[in-house]
Amino acid sequence: MKKHVLVIALILIAALATPLFAQGATETAAAGFVPSKDIEWFVTSSPGGGSDIYTRIIADIMTRLNLVNGQTFLVTNKTDGGGEVGRLQVSRVTAGKIADHTLLTFNSGDHGPMLKNTANRIANFTPIAVMAVDKQLLYIGEYAKYKTFAEVIAAVKAGKNIVIAGSKGDDIATYELLVKELGFTQNQISFITNDATSAAITSILGGHVDLVMSKPAAADQYVAAGKLVPILALANSRFTGNLAAAPTLSEVGAYNNVENPIWRGVVAPASMSAEAAAFWSSAFEAVSKSEAWLNEYISKYKLVSEFKNSVQAKAYMEKFEADYLKSLGK
Repeated sequence: MKKHVLVIALILIAALATPLFAQGATETAAAGFVPSKDIEWFVTSSPGGGSDIYTRIIADIMTRLNLVNGQTFLVTNKTDGGGEVGRLQVSRVTAGKIADHTLLTFNSGDHGPMLKNTANRIANFTPIAVMAVDKQLLYIGEYAKYKTFAEVIAAVKAGKNIVIAGSKGDDIATYELLVKELGFTQNQISFITNDATSAAITSILGGHVDLVMSKPAAADQYVAAGKLVPILALANSRFTGNLAAAPTLSEVGAYNNVENPIWRGVVAPASMSAEAAAFWSSAFEAVSKSEAWLNEYISKYKLVSEFKNSVQAKAYMEKFEADYLKSLGK
């Protein structure tokens, strides 16, 4: 009799425990995240620019490494309002599943103008990762009047006006640093802002400006084809490879070098779930450690690989924001 009671008791305990264990397993599965639909990835510059190249290379590597559960990246170039419309659109995504499948390419050249011109802040996003640090050069085209940057300086001193084409954000900041270091005014060396570096390059290829400012990625194919020639490295040291001939500013004359490093990262809507943010941060880390990333992006376009996960990226972007706002007196 006692034996039967013991058996019944064990059966009851097992029966009661089974739903609890089953529920725990369900909750564990629900707590994870893998992409289950197309991923919409916004880029707030035009096709062919540095941010666009960066985005498409990462999307391609993630697909090849099978990091996104067989889902497709839909890259959307949203350039309206200097990119502010695209950033605002992503910050306002609230639907959970859509938020978990939405990414935004975001760099210091986007962050600065956003802080300066709008009320949008990093708190309206979920930082996912920082991937690399980029720098710029000045290039001449086929119709260049001046073949070296020393000739450009001499022309300005002789009363000529020089026009540089570039992109928004970080290019403007670097231009301002350059003009200040040279001791010229922004009337003597002026700057034409474009929505993306690709548009700026088009203008110099047509002979409409004297110089174009670009990161290596956007200018790469034109340098390889002989359409653009780098004449000044906006960095503390020379670049390598086919950019090595461009001197730094201190090599041109009695000037300090001008360098304005640009970090390249990714954010998502603030409403993205913690599970999705963790998934994406890990996926970007996997890309950063891949041979494809080092060979097809970092080495090819002369960047510095500098991965920061979601927690580190959040702190990094928040500090950038605080420092930038302080510089604006806000």
